[in-house]
Amino acid sequence: MPPSSKQARIAGLLFLLLVLVAPVRLLYIPDTLIVGSDPAATARNILASETLFRMGILADMACGMLMIFITLALRRLLRGVNEELAGMLVVLGGVLPAALYFFNIANDAAALMLVHAPPYLDAFTQAQREGLALFFLRLHTQVMFASEAFWGVWLLPLAILVYRSGFLPRLLGAWLFVNGLAYLVQSVVAFLVPAWIAPLSDICSPIQFGEIAFTLWLLVMGVKPRHAREPM
Repeated sequence: MPPSSKQARIAGLLFLLLVLVAPVRLLYIPDTLIVGSDPAATARNILASETLFRMGILADMACGMLMIFITLALRRLLRGVNEELAGMLVVLGGVLPAALYFFNIANDAAALMLVHAPPYLDAFTQAQREGLALFFLRLHTQVMFASEAFWGVWLLPLAILVYRSGFLPRLLGAWLFVNGLAYLVQSVVAFLVPAWIAPLSDICSPIQFGEIAFTLWLLVMGVKPRHAREPM
């Protein structure tokens, strides 16, 4: 069955939802609630804005589920180009990142329980509980750095499929490939030379607009099935 603009727009809509939801936990909550290396201030912020923090947990949950549906939609759209590469999208871009998102939900849930100080944690002092809460929040960040490797790797087969498709612009495929490499570099640098991650992120940010360009193209332009190539 040839690809259709309807399939493209479904994938684009799901991708757009991810683009809108992901920054809630990735950017907004750390900037708003997490205070550097101050566990006490961070705990106070979480308790004062608990609903916001819980929204961040739900945002991670939504992102994990969206990744699965996005990759399934893209597989349906692009499997006529190369079935094996399209299958890789679901594993590398759906299953593995989703597992990391749900691991991070556990990290945030642990931090929330610690700042609430239930009776079964009375063996810990308040300072210890707050320190552990910040530890789990920091672990969340480290998992996100690790997940960038999977995000980068899954964009590579997607880029190849887009480039070869004949019904999507080759420029988008090339951009997505560089986009994926940028994520891989960021993930490696985050663990090897953490001090470089901030300036590197500033450099990589324009490159990573490739995902947004791809999303908008799917939503607005769709595909042109008459240019589709035979399966490879």
